[in-house]
Amino acid sequence: MTDKPTVAVLGTGIMGAAMARNLLRAGHTVRAWNRTRAKAEPLAADGAQVTDTPAGAVEGADAVLTMLYDGNTALETMREAASALRPGVVWAQSTTAGLDQIPALAAFAHEHGLVFYDAPVLGTRQPAEAGQLTVLAAGPEQGRETVTPVFDAVGARTLWTGDDGATAAATRLKLVANSWVLAATAATGEVVALAQALDVDPQKFFDLIAGGPLDMGYLRAKAGLILDGGLTPASFAVDTAGKDARLIVAAGTSHGVRLDVAEAAAARFARAAAQGHADEDMAAAYFASFDLK
Repeated sequence: MTDKPTVAVLGTGIMGAAMARNLLRAGHTVRAWNRTRAKAEPLAADGAQVTDTPAGAVEGADAVLTMLYDGNTALETMREAASALRPGVVWAQSTTAGLDQIPALAAFAHEHGLVFYDAPVLGTRQPAEAGQLTVLAAGPEQGRETVTPVFDAVGARTLWTGDDGATAAATRLKLVANSWVLAATAATGEVVALAQALDVDPQKFFDLIAGGPLDMGYLRAKAGLILDGGLTPASFAVDTAGKDARLIVAAGTSHGVRLDVAEAAAARFARAAAQGHADEDMAAAYFASFDLK
């Protein structure tokens, strides 16, 4: 085994395409697939082999990286690829999935002799394009010599959370992190909307908190997208944020925790999507403030 394994990237949306390009820059052979082939086709110019089927992508691969909508989509896609999977191939499952979905993904890996890594990532479009994601990973020591170069190519650091991907240790940490990100995003939209409704220049609010404990770079970045009309292209889309918020609420409920803020954020993302903002940056949840139905 070389230190530059051939990698099949299944799912080439905002994150998957950026990760595939960084794998190519690092010298890996990349075979890419997306349900809508047009989203994968630009990768051919960067040197990727674009395939028509998941099976075509994983054939001959040393590692499989899934970056799809949710855990159910990842499982469906891997089932389509099953005929071409070799025992011993490492599977880095980077889709943000629900806690109830990880056991089924791990069971599929066990059934097909794959080395399973629960490996969601923290970051959005810009860090993904720069190869500066943080990889949250759980999986066995055996196989890390293959999967580590993959993580190194797409991320600035890898945080290992355990040696068994089936425990969902990495996904649990990702959901905790995303609960904060989505709450901050929803609060940003609300503070801008309230300022405007009360005829307060939002900049006066930023001046008020400047340099103090309430100031936050993320708040300013997301507010800037709203105020400057920079919601496209999305760093992380409203529709995907809403899906993650629902996963967070479900995880809390299954463990006896009521997450009122996450539930409200999920509703805000759903309203914004219904207004036509589904593919815009998640900061577009701001528009949900003006739907009082």
